[in-house]
Amino acid sequence: MKKQLAATMIVALSVIMSQNCLAGETKTMTQQKDDKKESMKDKSEAYWKEKLSPDVYRVTRCSATEPPFDNKYWNNHEDGKYYCSNCGELLFDAKDKFDSGTGWPSFTQYQGQSVDSKKDYSHGTTREEVICKHCGAHLGHVFPDGPGPTHERYCINSASLDFKKRDHK
Repeated sequence: MKKQLAATMIVALSVIMSQNCLAGETKTMTQQKDDKKESMKDKSEAYWKEKLSPDVYRVTRCSATEPPFDNKYWNNHEDGKYYCSNCGELLFDAKDKFDSGTGWPSFTQYQGQSVDSKKDYSHGTTREEVICKHCGAHLGHVFPDGPGPTHERYCINSASLDFKKRDHK
């Protein structure tokens, strides 16, 4: 009950804070250039608003949080891989997913070099925000209370993910 109440409060605060983003007051993304091709991090807010659904935009570009136990992948138990809903980068493997009881998809680790993190001081607490290294999309947060072997819990918004079932041929 306490976890569900805390999760509800976090979602409510996230919705309030994301209103500024939806109203056009967006965060400035880090500008990085790849030698010859445009980085996904350099895409404009107009590009993302056109490309993404309003819910995905609110979560991934405005750092909102979707409701627990009422999102696309929290209870998905199929074998496959999870990709960034913004740019298609491989983020997580289903073999690393576990039921954390929080109502969001949770993973013990990410794939390759796909995830970056930064301090998040919102909602009156300090957390470690995880973002897609390729496009800068907000994914969720990482906590040091997961199962072995990493003991990390990557608590990820379903809106930041696209799932592709593994082909067992």
